[in-house]
Amino acid sequence: MKTIHTPGNKTQYNEVKNQLMVDITHKISTLRTAFAQAVVKVHNPDTIHAIKNDNVPKGNVLEAARIAGLFAVKNTSSAIPDCHPLPIEKTDFNFELSENSIRIEVEVQTIYKTGVEVEAIHGVSVAAVTMYDMLKPIDKEIEITDIKLLSKKGGKSHFSDKMDKPVNAAVIVCSDSISAGKKEDFAGKAIIRKLEASGVEIRAYNIIPDEVEDIQQQVKEHQGNGINLIVVTGGTGLSKRDVTPEAIKPLLEREIPGIAEAMRNYGQERMPYAMLSRSVAGMIGNSLILAMPGSTRGAEESMDALFPHILHIFKVMEYSK
Repeated sequence: MKTIHTPGNKTQYNEVKNQLMVDITHKISTLRTAFAQAVVKVHNPDTIHAIKNDNVPKGNVLEAARIAGLFAVKNTSSAIPDCHPLPIEKTDFNFELSENSIRIEVEVQTIYKTGVEVEAIHGVSVAAVTMYDMLKPIDKEIEITDIKLLSKKGGKSHFSDKMDKPVNAAVIVCSDSISAGKKEDFAGKAIIRKLEASGVEIRAYNIIPDEVEDIQQQVKEHQGNGINLIVVTGGTGLSKRDVTPEAIKPLLEREIPGIAEAMRNYGQERMPYAMLSRSVAGMIGNSLILAMPGSTRGAEESMDALFPHILHIFKVMEYSK
């Protein structure tokens, strides 16, 4: 606590840190939906009749509430400090009138990196307050209740499958300098941290030189030992010693181009050199092989682009047995 003394008075204030918006730069854009509601209760049943018959002196209550709610949804980031500005793709208000109440429900959608829960709640709240303002001349006991989020979906958590069996992984670091002890590995360790955060069990961690034979031997060995996920980092660039794609592609039984495209697209949105990555991905038997950049940043961004939703592939394989 920070204490401030004033003449004849002693006041205590909480020391507040700088307010910052949450960093969402590492997230991916997905379709996100939120449903919220508010209820406006009236005291006089004639109030509902006035709304239905469009006899409220201030105008059409439902249309005014809808318009106010739309503006509120779209301008939430201007009213709520920590909310990110985001593109609103859809807003749909619905009004349900009963004998003594109006239930307001809104659906809000965006394709973005963060959800629209606050936008939905803000929208129904302003719509409800608009109704209150328009109805108070004819009903002095208007009450706003039950403002709440009904449901939401989208984002990484929505695409995270709970596996019936745990997924295990091996991480292979391909680097002449790291294998020779001249540099420390950061990319491989970053990959391990992100795998563990997704609930993946790490079975092996290897550091090898940039040699086709060594890479193929490690991949074959882990695949033969039943490892579900084999992540290879390093050697996907364009130097003469970058041979990871050349080593892995001949081993793949089924290449999955979309995975590599997702990694490059995610990276390209953050820095232009990502287009030079030669990342590859595919299946050998029931093992998924991922070859991603060897820089720490490149590895971290590739993991952010893929996890946890890529684990759905193992759910697909479980159902196909």
